[in-house]
Amino acid sequence: MTHQETLDRLAAYIDSLVATSSAQNPAWNIERKVGGNKPNKWNYVDGCMITALLALYEISGNRKYLEFSDDFMGYFVQEDGSILTYSPNDYNLDNIAPGRTLFTLYDLTGKEKYRRALDTIRSQLDKHPRTEDNSFWHKDIYYKQVWLDGLFMAQPFYMEYEAKYNQCKGCEDSFHQFLVVEKRMKDPKTGLYYHGYDSTKSIFWADKETGLSQNFWLRAIGWFTLALTDTMERMPASMVQEKKEMQRILKNLIDALLPWQHDCGMFYQIVNKPEDPRNYLETSGTMLIACGILKGVRLGFLPESYRAYGEKAFYGTADRYLKQDADGNLTLSGICLVAGLGGGNNQRRDGTLDYYFSEPVVENEAKGVAPMLMAYTELIRK
Repeated sequence: MTHQETLDRLAAYIDSLVATSSAQNPAWNIERKVGGNKPNKWNYVDGCMITALLALYEISGNRKYLEFSDDFMGYFVQEDGSILTYSPNDYNLDNIAPGRTLFTLYDLTGKEKYRRALDTIRSQLDKHPRTEDNSFWHKDIYYKQVWLDGLFMAQPFYMEYEAKYNQCKGCEDSFHQFLVVEKRMKDPKTGLYYHGYDSTKSIFWADKETGLSQNFWLRAIGWFTLALTDTMERMPASMVQEKKEMQRILKNLIDALLPWQHDCGMFYQIVNKPEDPRNYLETSGTMLIACGILKGVRLGFLPESYRAYGEKAFYGTADRYLKQDADGNLTLSGICLVAGLGGGNNQRRDGTLDYYFSEPVVENEAKGVAPMLMAYTELIRK
């Protein structure tokens, strides 16, 4: 498959998803269907999909992408700014992420309910629990824990809201939380980042001296990569030195990842364990990193020469895992369904290699599809 054929197929795939999806029943959310096809909720994966569609509207001017996005998010957002199935008092950073689409929708549609909903989501951060380092807990149920995923979920929204609507009052706070992650979660030997950090150093999966989980999980690192580019994109012009620091963190992270990039362009589920026979080249994390690199280059956060690494990751994944079935439908495989650390009494999620390799690998799941479509929008920008 040539690169252009890949892009053409993806364009058709996106249109098919739009044609067969609604807020109540998104075609891309396989995890929801596996879990019993429960009613759809406000969630970060849908947010990523709508982010990609709004980018496509910006690029193409095709109003069907805007109209679909407005209908989809508008289903959840009520006139008073409340959001169906969302409560600020849940203190879950994952639920901040879809709010990023509301900035764009408010600008494009002028609907005041989106502006009110932005305030609703922002209110969560006023009382969201924090560690001693002043970092947000990943979720209320994860006591004093910071996960890499959470930086993507919360910080781009936080930075944009503060810059647009709150006189930049929280911008330094947002920036500070990246410095905490670099200080606490970066491995000095490899330059890679651990999945989670427990500031109490007492949870069963954490090292008793460092508080860190054991391994470098690809998708978490991918979320962090994109968190850096997306937050920098939203920084006010006044944060010149802070943006330079963020660029340094981003470039150092990509430089630490590149030695582990497979010849095909992809990265492994556990980044630095290619020799383990249980390991595999994983789609979702590779696509997040590809998107982060491509966006970082476009915005001037990374050298132009790094674009080749992002393209290699994108097309390498497409060559390996993006196939047409007998009916001509696209199938994207190699996607880790889910992975986490602890939660309730779940001792299985202990951060070991055995754990990460035990999680199901699935096809067409939104946590792989959405990052691929976000990376696609970066590739087709002129």
